[in-house]
Amino acid sequence: MEPKKPPCVGKNIQKIRKQQQITLSVLAERSGVSKAMLSQIESQKVNPTIATIWKIARGLEVELDTLLKVDTGKVRKFIITGRENTTTLDTTEKGPHIRVLSPISMAEDLEIYLITFEPDTVLTSNAHEAGTEEYLTILKGSIKVSAGGKTAELKKEDFIIYSCDTEHTIANTSESEAQIHMIVRFRKKQWEQA
Repeated sequence: MEPKKPPCVGKNIQKIRKQQQITLSVLAERSGVSKAMLSQIESQKVNPTIATIWKIARGLEVELDTLLKVDTGKVRKFIITGRENTTTLDTTEKGPHIRVLSPISMAEDLEIYLITFEPDTVLTSNAHEAGTEEYLTILKGSIKVSAGGKTAELKKEDFIIYSCDTEHTIANTSESEAQIHMIVRFRKKQWEQA
């Protein structure tokens, strides 16, 4: 069993000090810990006592726990949605048959679908929010996409990106089944970007 690493106190102190835009001299004055000692602590050359960390926390005006927190790194996503947990939407008995592959938590951010079209079926959609785009890959058969006054005939393994903030249609005008993989990418609202 590996020994636990001590918390990265020095790195936490340095990060907070830089966020507050204060120098080592200013922090030394506020905390009562010498500039030389602060420099050694930040560069992880010494392991400070709790009393020293407490003085530095007071100087930075943060809680002691803030300096003792261990940064475990970014949490990596690994989400699986099994076939039995996907939602299927049928526009009519004949289709198109729409399987929602993305988790509900991603709605109106990034949505992913698998859509199967019986022969001579059409999926007509109203305009989405301004800036929204759809990315289609044709997996089987052929389809026709119309959006923004433009139309394209696509076949297996073709890929298309188009703005869908206007009425748009995806149609299977052939006599055999067609299937597409579709990603809907919503533009972030201005207030979310600020």
